[in-house]
Amino acid sequence: MPVNLKGRSLLTLRDFTPEEITWLIDFAIDLKAKKRSGIGGRGLEGRNIILIFEKASTRTRCAFEVAAFDEGGRVTFLTNSQMGKKESIEDTAKVLGRYYDGIEFRGFEQKTAELMAKYAGVPVWNGLTDLYHPTQVLADFMTLKEHLQRPFRNMKLAFVGDARNNMGNSLMIGAAKLGLGFTAVAPKELFPAEDIVSCAKKTAAETGARIAVTSDIAEGVKGADAVYTDVWVSMGEEEKFAERIALLKPYKVDAALMAKTGNSEALFLHCLPAFHDCETETAKLIARDYGLDSMEVSDDVFRSRHSVVFDEAENRMHTIKAIMLATIGN
Repeated sequence: MPVNLKGRSLLTLRDFTPEEITWLIDFAIDLKAKKRSGIGGRGLEGRNIILIFEKASTRTRCAFEVAAFDEGGRVTFLTNSQMGKKESIEDTAKVLGRYYDGIEFRGFEQKTAELMAKYAGVPVWNGLTDLYHPTQVLADFMTLKEHLQRPFRNMKLAFVGDARNNMGNSLMIGAAKLGLGFTAVAPKELFPAEDIVSCAKKTAAETGARIAVTSDIAEGVKGADAVYTDVWVSMGEEEKFAERIALLKPYKVDAALMAKTGNSEALFLHCLPAFHDCETETAKLIARDYGLDSMEVSDDVFRSRHSVVFDEAENRMHTIKAIMLATIGN
């Protein structure tokens, strides 16, 4: 089936069909092969792209910039605008749409990304909001496809941890679209919002996906081909460390939890950054205040043969390149 995404924004995978998502992943795999073979492109030549960041970033910024540069695009990185302060989001979007061919937004509220897309007149790509992280999950599903080498409908993914954060939401929606078995494993206090679960289950009824939510770790990860986790405290929630540690300590992905999958070849995924050791300023404070040498994942699992976290990180660049080429490319 032909896929044409010209002029489309990417705010959430809820807006895309299974065929469109699959096509983007396959396109990214092809772009990755070409880059590794030294085959360049000029698909973004003459295109101007702006990256707006309210939240800090390593992978998202670098992936967008390198992907654009690889295809001849030009990039502006913006963190100090008047958007929402002295100028409305609507007015800012209308201005930037006159200057740029595509806009990436990474920030707090999903509504900001939606308003940008409504008024800019050019594609807007969600680089992360509190609700969704679509560019990340495209890379995650690409990584699963590369490593498991079978159709998505024959995969089972377990997300363990804070299941109501942007990664839990996005993985559930993406799994439902692509037909995976997906289980959110979390304490009841951190179950995903009912409207997200309802949307995913409605989609699953059409695609054959299996969607579940449970607080039972053994039940949730049993038979999983991959276990995914994310940080226990998202950006902007730093005051909640004590609360989240108390809730999520039993949900730490360690060797014992991985063994509960019953699958000796189960993969481990994480969107990064990860608190797997004490080699960061924040981790040192956590170790001092709470006596933890790691949080959501143990260091041995993070560094094990099961871990594909750096493949995921690389695939951010390839999937983002696919998104930009598909929506604003020559």
